[in-house]
Amino acid sequence: MDISEGVHARLALHNATIEDSDDELRAELAETRAVTSETELVAVPDTRETLDGTTSSSPAEEFGGAGFHTETIVVRTGRPVLTIHRDAAQLSFTDPDSEVWRTRLSAASDSLIRAARAVGRIEVTGHDASWLGTGWLLAPNVIVTNRHVAQEFGRAAGAQFVFRQGILGPMTASIDFLEEANRPEDLTFAMTEILHIEDDAGPDIALLRVDQTGPGTPAPIPMSQDPVVDDFLAVIGYPARDSRIPDQALMEQIYGDLYDKKRLAPGRLTRKQGPVILHDCTTLGGNSGSVVVSLTTGEAVGLHFAGRFLEANFAVAAPVVQQRLSAVLGRRGRPATPAVTVDTVGAGTFDTATPTAGGPARFSAVVPLRITVEIGDPYTDNPSAVSAPAPTTASPPTPGISTEDLVIEGIAADYLGRSGFSQTFLGADAAVTLPVVNDHDDVLVFDDNGRDGTVLNYEHFSVVMSRTRRMCLYSAVNIDGKQRARADRTQWRRDPRIPDHAQISKECYGPAPKFSRGHMTRREDPVWGPETVAARANNDSMHVTNAVPQMQTFNAGVWLDLENYALQNARRDQMRISVITGPFLHDDDPIKFDVRIPVAFWKVIVFIHDTTGALTATGYSLSQGEFLSEQEFVFGQHKTTQRRIEWIEQKAGLSFGDITALDPYREPESPDTELDNIHQIQFV
Repeated sequence: MDISEGVHARLALHNATIEDSDDELRAELAETRAVTSETELVAVPDTRETLDGTTSSSPAEEFGGAGFHTETIVVRTGRPVLTIHRDAAQLSFTDPDSEVWRTRLSAASDSLIRAARAVGRIEVTGHDASWLGTGWLLAPNVIVTNRHVAQEFGRAAGAQFVFRQGILGPMTASIDFLEEANRPEDLTFAMTEILHIEDDAGPDIALLRVDQTGPGTPAPIPMSQDPVVDDFLAVIGYPARDSRIPDQALMEQIYGDLYDKKRLAPGRLTRKQGPVILHDCTTLGGNSGSVVVSLTTGEAVGLHFAGRFLEANFAVAAPVVQQRLSAVLGRRGRPATPAVTVDTVGAGTFDTATPTAGGPARFSAVVPLRITVEIGDPYTDNPSAVSAPAPTTASPPTPGISTEDLVIEGIAADYLGRSGFSQTFLGADAAVTLPVVNDHDDVLVFDDNGRDGTVLNYEHFSVVMSRTRRMCLYSAVNIDGKQRARADRTQWRRDPRIPDHAQISKECYGPAPKFSRGHMTRREDPVWGPETVAARANNDSMHVTNAVPQMQTFNAGVWLDLENYALQNARRDQMRISVITGPFLHDDDPIKFDVRIPVAFWKVIVFIHDTTGALTATGYSLSQGEFLSEQEFVFGQHKTTQRRIEWIEQKAGLSFGDITALDPYREPESPDTELDNIHQIQFV
């Protein structure tokens, strides 16, 4: 199945799911299909006019013709995205009018207007981006948004939270309750205090104090105590153009080339999953922090935080948000994240549970099997955190929902400022070029802001991906030893610039006997420079594109000291090195959990030697081959060996260019001489 067929199939499935759950809408959409029959679509022009007067290919032409065109009209009718102007959703549709949604939204008009007034765009100064997401008024002078939004400008400092350092000083944040289409005025209030940013183990919540002085301040949105499955909803927020979506033409058709402004998208609450509710409203990056409002009651039923385009969307349930607000306003200092236990079998009530002393923060669900919903790295749950009886063995996850699929949503331009690996980092006359991959067909090509890209640039490092193996061919980083910073480990994340199916997110990862994620560029290596830059680099290092499967008991020995030892030998006045690391990807690598697992890795380190003043390049390999057997796949002590860069080129299918000639190492008679300690390395 090619990409166009996959998009068409996914869109058709999405539409079928909507129709199966809504009798009124099903009848209306059947009529829509009849009107837009394939016979009539013969006359559809091959080009369409854009806002700037130019023309481009129609989505029907790009994605398979009339059938696709019909399905796009169905989704735009069944799950429309409406413009908000002067607090009210504009009930006009570019496709056949949906009388069903017109009736439902008109009946809820008063409560939707009240809710829309309390939703704003979170804007910042001192950050690379001008705005970061959506927030809304939860209580007098209190804004709620997502943790992953607030972490961009705030951080924990002991028992409190502070604004991060920006380009010219501390960052500032504000919220503009307008930012509507064709409305130039603003209604902006400053954020005066970061009340709370939830730990990574807890729900995706942050609370901010807002200075609500002056005219025009909206009223808080009331909170639902018991969200109801199959209730009709509306998400209100600020969707941004999202480069992660592989079907860009479809996104343009749905959103009408209007982004970054307040929009309303109706839909349905499809499931309650522990502290999370699932809904099928249409969202994009930028909707992070949006309010999810019940059309029945006018109350907020959730805080939107993640989604998969046209597949599923996720929100923190309103009772969990309300509990967190009460806990934060009722205490001083910064408490540990509480566990949140949810029973969705009975009345769907939400109850807090006190964490065990000294235990990790977590939240669990009874659905009806007791499972652990993880936001962050895996951990072993504590049965005592749930009042209901729990089985003694681990329960399987709920079918169709994987916690690893909860994707942090961001603004489409998040990665535009990433310059990646610098070839002249060591000096203009000491250039280090990225390796050339011999098998060009295996290099993943992606849409890089309108052009073909092959290099994923992050803060201080870059990654090139294997198309067939769905992991990196190599990861290249610049390390500045004089500006190194410390940062706490954050969550793993997928890269939105490439399709989900092009990167390994979860198949082979998990508790033993599955694998852990092993960094190619070490997490701490790109973390240097000003605080905001170092924090961004730390987050970037946690992309699954920078990881390969690694045994839980990985024991790398000398391997982990290579960068530090090279820094000790680099020019004292600079202490800079460039490092390129990758797996050896071979056709006979063993398959475990449906993933072909690399059994050896390589590393090349380049720096200007402090003693000789010469540019030096050395290569290394890490192998656990002796500990593989036909009966069982196990790793023991891992051997690090210094290698000729030419040897790495041959085994890895790469060309390192001019730096190959800089390698001072000469292979001994025994080519597999293991490095017992770093002082055995030949730098000169």
